[in-house]
Amino acid sequence: MDSSSPPGFTVKKAGIISKPGDTDAAAHATALMAWLSERGIECLASAIEADLDILIILGGDGTLLRIAETAARLSIPVIGINLGNLGFLTELTKDESTETLAAILAGTANMEHRSLLSTRLKSGSSWSAPRYALNDVVISKNAVDRLFYLATGADGRHITTYRADGLVFSTPTGSTAYNLSAGGPLVHPDLAAILVTPICPFMLSSRPIILPPPPPSPPTTSPMKAT
Repeated sequence: MDSSSPPGFTVKKAGIISKPGDTDAAAHATALMAWLSERGIECLASAIEADLDILIILGGDGTLLRIAETAARLSIPVIGINLGNLGFLTELTKDESTETLAAILAGTANMEHRSLLSTRLKSGSSWSAPRYALNDVVISKNAVDRLFYLATGADGRHITTYRADGLVFSTPTGSTAYNLSAGGPLVHPDLAAILVTPICPFMLSSRPIILPPPPPSPPTTSPMKAT
């Protein structure tokens, strides 16, 4: 994944999204809007529009994940400033925010490109519209006392049938989240891969798998039955 800023990247309009109900995030959003306005940058608070050049997220990882799909659809770069409890994705601190924004405005900051998962559900012969996930897609069950049989394949070929409580499809970015808790590996975010990790598998042979994307045909999972 390229970590350089695209040629001619400039910021004329910035959006700021803060964690709902967080007074500290709201106060910092006001301060950043004033800082950006002084430098001739138009600001938009608590909304996303297609003409934004950058989105500034104030909060924790949950706030960024909530915004990531919309930002990706509109191809808007995102910067996360950690004001929450978890900061794997929102790794910048509050004190580093203006220094980092100054580097972005000067064109000296690097831009990382992260992969997302595109997911569709099939019901009968109909497919749902695609949804995009920065961290992971999780298949889980409602009944606590039942076991999933999940036939899993990639590139049109069967891989294995998992007997488990569920299945986690994860990006390298999301390898530190549910994937890690379920016993999956940590993967560097620059590695192009899709992680497939069973949740509480019944068999010792049901282990995580790392697939190389983008395959001609993406991974698929079909529930066979629940016992």
